[in-house]
Amino acid sequence: MKTVNLDYTAATPVDEKVLETMLPFFREHFGNPSSGHSLGEIPREALEEARVKVGRLIGAEESGKDKIIFTASASESNNLAVKGIVAAGKRKGNRIITSAIEHFSILNQLKSLEKEGFEVVKLPVDKYGLISPDQLKEAVNDQTILVSIQAANTEIGTIQPLKELAAIAKDQGIPFHSDATAAAGWIPLNVEQLGVDMLSLAGDQFYGPKGSGALFVRRGVRLRPLIEGGIQEKGLRAGTENVPVIVGLGEAARLAHNSMSERSEQVASFRDKLKESLFNEVPHLHLNGHPEKRLPWNLNVSVEFVEGEALLMRLNMEGIYVSSGSSCTSQALKSSHVLDAIGLPPELAQGSLLLAAGLKSREEDIPYITEKMAEVASLLRMMSPLYHQYLKEAKNNANVQ
Repeated sequence: MKTVNLDYTAATPVDEKVLETMLPFFREHFGNPSSGHSLGEIPREALEEARVKVGRLIGAEESGKDKIIFTASASESNNLAVKGIVAAGKRKGNRIITSAIEHFSILNQLKSLEKEGFEVVKLPVDKYGLISPDQLKEAVNDQTILVSIQAANTEIGTIQPLKELAAIAKDQGIPFHSDATAAAGWIPLNVEQLGVDMLSLAGDQFYGPKGSGALFVRRGVRLRPLIEGGIQEKGLRAGTENVPVIVGLGEAARLAHNSMSERSEQVASFRDKLKESLFNEVPHLHLNGHPEKRLPWNLNVSVEFVEGEALLMRLNMEGIYVSSGSSCTSQALKSSHVLDAIGLPPELAQGSLLLAAGLKSREEDIPYITEKMAEVASLLRMMSPLYHQYLKEAKNNANVQ
């Protein structure tokens, strides 16, 4: 059976060059980078080289003025940024500002902080998922200790005006964190130009290994560590570093930095041609997210009168792998919080699909994807009471006219 992967946002395969770079550090250079003898020398140098590579990807200075802290995931990076800054600055105030469409690794920890007495302000977004700088300006007060807003949304692909948002926080002397997990490696990110104080990323989003994450921390930003013990990672993350994974993250960052334009153009070209084909052949299709200010690999659509999970399972039977916009909350029969926030009606939110392109996506697969999507959507639509009601109302309206 033919298979087509359109779920590269879940994970990307490790690049061959990345794997080759990692392998020697499992056996040949197995030493602990904290060791004072020669066995720790090569691993220690490799860690610092990876730090430089990750820093270069996001425009961080290489002089040591700013810090790249290695973690095990973007979720951990987000937790270190938010809880770390809150623990260090809670005497200054209790207001934290974020957006309504953040990843759960931001939103769920803020729920916990609310129970501890912190005030959490979730900025609304417009129908495209964009945050208004004016609304952030109004939300900031003298009790604000952190602003955390994502660079781009994984689900609908919308890219935020990060530079404008960060400038508002900077004017008030408030630390600004951005979860750039969906964006890093795919669109230019320069922490100096953007003015962000902290930025999270994960290697498995740009062909690095799973379990690889990093947090950029600008000099002067004080954090309290989540994991205490030794002095690894500038004292912000105790424990022996996972050298092979960190080396892999560094190499993936290097490759992404050197070929970002080509990679982004490649996946965007596939995405745009797939979008055109689907919208020509599949009726009652709706685009979610900003039509232009979106990540190059992202295509999020809603198929009206069809439930997204059923569509996902049927496509899986045809060898087409996608994710549903409601997958995070499907067991509760709720639509995505992101789609709710942009005001998408429930019948469209429940029928959403995220099609995430990758470097192995091929244009020759587009006719197959389109054919199967049209077939499956038509089949499921014919089972939908909502669709039959729509046909009845359309017929009645036609008779009246």
